Amino acid sequence: MKKEIFIENLQTFIQEGTCAFTCVDSIKKRLQEYNFEEMSEYKNWKKLPNTFFVTRNDSSLIAVKIPENFSESFHIITTHLDTPALLLKPNGVFLKENYLQYNVMPYGGLLNYGWIDKPLSLAGRILFKKKDTWQVKIVDFKDTVAVIPSVAVHQNDKANSNLDLNMQTDLQPIFFLSEDQNDWDAFLRKYIKITKEEKIGDYELFLYDNSLPIVFGKNEEFLLSPRIDNLTSVYASLESFLESKPSTISIFCSFNNEEIGSLTKEGADSNFLLDTLKRIAASLQIDISETLANSWIISSDNTHAIHPNHNEYADVTSKGLLGKGFAIVKEINSTTDAIFSSLLKDLCKKKKIAFQDVTAKNDLVGGSTLSGLSLRHVSVSSIDVGVVQLAMHSSKELCATEDVFSLYKIMLEFYNSEIIRKKETFQLY
Repeated sequence: MKKEIFIENLQTFIQEGTCAFTCVDSIKKRLQEYNFEEMSEYKNWKKLPNTFFVTRNDSSLIAVKIPENFSESFHIITTHLDTPALLLKPNGVFLKENYLQYNVMPYGGLLNYGWIDKPLSLAGRILFKKKDTWQVKIVDFKDTVAVIPSVAVHQNDKANSNLDLNMQTDLQPIFFLSEDQNDWDAFLRKYIKITKEEKIGDYELFLYDNSLPIVFGKNEEFLLSPRIDNLTSVYASLESFLESKPSTISIFCSFNNEEIGSLTKEGADSNFLLDTLKRIAASLQIDISETLANSWIISSDNTHAIHPNHNEYADVTSKGLLGKGFAIVKEINSTTDAIFSSLLKDLCKKKKIAFQDVTAKNDLVGGSTLSGLSLRHVSVSSIDVGVVQLAMHSSKELCATEDVFSLYKIMLEFYNSEIIRKKETFQLY
């Protein structure tokens, strides 16, 4: 795929992936365009199609390609599709003056001031009862429905010197003018299109920045957009997976809940991946332990670029530079080892794909990686890669288009390659 088309499609994907639920919905439609069959965890997997996918809790997805004559090895790429946002609390509607507001909680580690004065919409999952049956509805309001207004500098003389925002008081959004709390129910029904006879149950609704992604710069080198972390990785891995012609069993994984620790039934620290691999092995009648020993996993999540105004936050040597290629991340809590990184770098040099080594400063420790969590359940040779970016966890973030494209290119090469392990030697084909 040409870079211009890739970046254009990436922008569309970001607009559609407004939360984990809508992102999974978007990925499902893309897979079905390629004739992937949906499997259910609740049914038997004795006979598997060559291309299929499975979801868990509407918010995590694993897709699989099984070639006709496959090598007994899994080539896996893991990403996460949840992003920092504001999650609506149960029974959170309240009136203050003549504003209708809703009590929210932070989902993930938000950069608080980056969410002030931004156009916000709602997306997520709602349960509603039709007769005696509860049904799930994935929704995206798309329209701007809320805003969190800042306090004017005339009223807060510390706004430009000590902006210490309180999550409970300063980040409560306003939706519309009203003097009746019941207006909230009518507002919901209008957007999710259900009748008065249908009962609204609980919901998981997220406020998200609905601004359009923007490409700019002399050579269109920058992408300014919501949800760069981590939908750039998701899209790069999805497109490389779909375009690949592998000889190994190829696995695309996108998990929910990384931003809150992955300790959920559908997170990277769950049994979702292991259960899926076991069922594949059982159906294909291959030894799961032997296959895992010959398998490889790329974990893709974004990391920090050096900030032009604050280079004191970057490492002395392996600093992330925008436009210099995808990042191979090596930190004390990452899973990158010398074997996989050497093989991947060789592949990059052979295919002329730009890459850079990136590490964090020792006094600025990052979080756990997806593969690090998955390896608690599945022991596989692993490496951490991603895109360097600025303004991580703000409502809008910044990265280089070239870096996302190079990530896609190396992922495609990985899926199309085979790594042969003989005793203590390794060769990549």
